[in-house]
Amino acid sequence: DALTALEPDIEITIIGGEHGLETTLVPARGYQLRSVSAAAMPRKLSLDLFSVWQKVRMATRQSQQILKEVDADVVVGFGGYAALPAYLAARKVACGLVIHEANAKPGLANKLAARFADEVFVSVPGSLRGTTMALPLRSSIAKLDRQQSRSAGREFFGLSSDAPVLLVFGGSQGAQRINEVISQSLPGLLELGIQVLHGYGPKNVSPTSRAGYVAVSYFDRMDLAYAAADLGLTRAGAMTVAEVSAVGLPTIFVPLPIGNGEQKLNALNMANAGGAVVIDNASLNAEWLTQAVGSLVKDGVKLNEMSQAAARCGVKDAGLQLAERVLGVAYRHRAMKSKNERDNS
Repeated sequence: DALTALEPDIEITIIGGEHGLETTLVPARGYQLRSVSAAAMPRKLSLDLFSVWQKVRMATRQSQQILKEVDADVVVGFGGYAALPAYLAARKVACGLVIHEANAKPGLANKLAARFADEVFVSVPGSLRGTTMALPLRSSIAKLDRQQSRSAGREFFGLSSDAPVLLVFGGSQGAQRINEVISQSLPGLLELGIQVLHGYGPKNVSPTSRAGYVAVSYFDRMDLAYAAADLGLTRAGAMTVAEVSAVGLPTIFVPLPIGNGEQKLNALNMANAGGAVVIDNASLNAEWLTQAVGSLVKDGVKLNEMSQAAARCGVKDAGLQLAERVLGVAYRHRAMKSKNERDNS
């Protein structure tokens, strides 16, 4: 969106996997999606790397063909299993490459690409050698004023305008442990007069909504979910942390206890600033959650202080900042390409 705002005639093609959420989300946003046969990369160097390398090579050839077909000037990547083939393809066709690493511990794709990318940006200083820049946000989130949109959010989800709201979600696929604890603590939360807006994840069993409890599989209007909420209970993925801090939502983070351990590190800045509470997945239980949520939402002064602290950690215009740098790389590579064509003619 930021690229289009700066350069209305720009052509954007998304390279993604064949089965991920991008297969529905990207077309819904009006962008062209080209799928490749990408395979999930192991999180660490191991023998598993060799078993998937053939798939990576195939996906790289597919990505290379896509870049040639669209006459790409720059590839922008944020890591993930479909990113490495696109990175390698960009190098092969002498296309510009910009990467952004959002996590405190970078994944393998960005670690490798950082060695040859034109520009490297990091959300957490020191995660890779690069320029510090916050994670770009969707325009609906970047422009959100929670207070002004509070009534609209409550109305959209059918929530009362008077009682506090706990927003619960575990990322795009939900979170089993969080879902279990919410189910166990729900009677106590409702008894305290706390409403719960719960994104349980499309792959999980649908809970039964009741008075004061609204359950949805996936938030199509995440902006209104944030606007409706007084407090969040979430995992600590990089995008989640970036969004809740930008909109100033006090949050209880339950970092996912697998992978590179990046989620706990992602949450530390906002927690240290006073905008969040962090609890380990194994320590989360109904008794603790009911007490913690009850004490926070009943203390308006504390909640407001946490909101302000969270907002100080957030950055809303990172999308435009990154778009400007991406266009700079694209213009340079377009000029180099034109020069080479003239020299060879």
